[in-house]
Amino acid sequence: MRSFNVPTREEVSENNQAIFDKLQAALGFVPNLYATYAHSENALGNYLTLANSKTSLSAKEKEVVNLAVSQVNECNYCLAAHTAIGKMNGFNDAQILELRGGSASFDNKLAALANLAKDITENRGAASDAALEQFFSAGYTKENLVDTIVLVGDKTISNYLHKTTDVAVDFPAAQPLALETV
Repeated sequence: MRSFNVPTREEVSENNQAIFDKLQAALGFVPNLYATYAHSENALGNYLTLANSKTSLSAKEKEVVNLAVSQVNECNYCLAAHTAIGKMNGFNDAQILELRGGSASFDNKLAALANLAKDITENRGAASDAALEQFFSAGYTKENLVDTIVLVGDKTISNYLHKTTDVAVDFPAAQPLALETV
C-alpha cells in the first residue's frame, strides 16, 4: 500500500494555509481528509465550495445521502465522520445504521432518499425506476433529484480520496454494519 502523509499547515500552500486556519477556527481541528486535499493547490478549496454549496436538501437529508453513499463505497473515514455529523443532526445510532443500509423505518421520506442514494451509487448513476418512483412518491421534486445526484458525486469524491490514500481516520470509528443473511 502506498503511504500518503497528512500535510501539516507548514507543508501546504499559502492559499491552503488560510483554509486550514478557517477549518481550525470552525471545527477546532483540520480533518485529515481535508488536509489530504491540500496536496493540490486547488482541490481543497474546490471541494469545500462544492460541499458547502446551496442545495434544496436539508442538513439532515444531506447526512442521509452521505451515510448511504459512504456505506456503498465502503469508506471508513466518511462513515466515521458522517456518523458523528449524523448524530449532531439528531439521528441516533440505530437510525444511522438503517440509513447506511439505504432504509429508514422511522421516516418514509428519508427512506426514499436513502434508498435512492444507495441505488444511484450501486448502479453508477443509473437509478432504478423503483427507486425514482419511491423518491417522487415521498414528495421529492426534480430539483431534489438533481441536488441528490450532485451530493452523491460530492461524497463519492471524498470516498475515493480516502480509499486511495488511506489516511488515518480522526473521528470515532463507525459501528460495523451487520451483514444481512439470505
